[in-house]
Amino acid sequence: MAAAAASSSSSSAEQDALKALTFQRLHPKTYLERFLSENVRPDGREFDEWRNVSVNVGSISTADGSALVRLGSTTVVCGVKAEIAEPELDRPLEGFLVPNLDLPAICSPKFKPGPPTDEAQVLSDRLNEVLVSSGVVSTKSLCIEPGKAVWVLYVDATCINYDGNAFDATLLAMVAALRNTTLPKATYNEETKRTICSRKVREPLQIGRLPTSFSFGIFDGTHLLADPTSFEEPLLDTTVSVVVDESGGLTSVMQLGLGVVGGDDVLRKCIDAATECWRTSRKNVYGTS
Repeated sequence: MAAAAASSSSSSAEQDALKALTFQRLHPKTYLERFLSENVRPDGREFDEWRNVSVNVGSISTADGSALVRLGSTTVVCGVKAEIAEPELDRPLEGFLVPNLDLPAICSPKFKPGPPTDEAQVLSDRLNEVLVSSGVVSTKSLCIEPGKAVWVLYVDATCINYDGNAFDATLLAMVAALRNTTLPKATYNEETKRTICSRKVREPLQIGRLPTSFSFGIFDGTHLLADPTSFEEPLLDTTVSVVVDESGGLTSVMQLGLGVVGGDDVLRKCIDAATECWRTSRKNVYGTS
């Protein structure tokens, strides 16, 4: 009798779960609204609650630097490869930093096989903007010989599991990978016009600021959701990303999407929440004191 009752209870729970999943797929906005009306999100978090984050570096032995970041279930791996090239004529002292994010079909059903998606290209442009504007790596520090040879750093990130907020996770992975990067000591031979790299001596990159991003989704013009998931993202009016540096100072504020933010008070809430999260849980995310 007890076994039959347990089996019946299990079967009923499975049917309820199936009904909830079906309703979620058919009416996603209503599904989210019902949770938010109870002041909770579908994954059990509060509106201002962030998912756990972990950063591991040096996992790719064939790269000059690497990092693996998990933000909730979103997982991004990043590798840095260095090559030598000639600088641009109008910038003889500056090397190159080339970030790129790939969102392959394997990471989520929402992405299809083929060329890079528009979302991946937009995110890559945003990441490049943050890395350059915040001065993570000075391009002048990548100069080997003025006008002759400079380093080109290809910072390639791949999302291997997508559950929303790829921007925050990827920026963490890219900055952590750059901090983990070492380059062979390089000297330019004026006689042979070639650059010689040491096989034994490697030098770390000269790292400047350490930006960290905190993204918020605005739903229905009123609800501010920290660290949105892949289910929440398509339903949002817009997304606001606040980037702070290693001292908690504001670096930039970016809007991803065409929705209306709703005024300066919303931006101020985002900035305050981002600063608080950095202070309480992300201050040492890169291993700095």
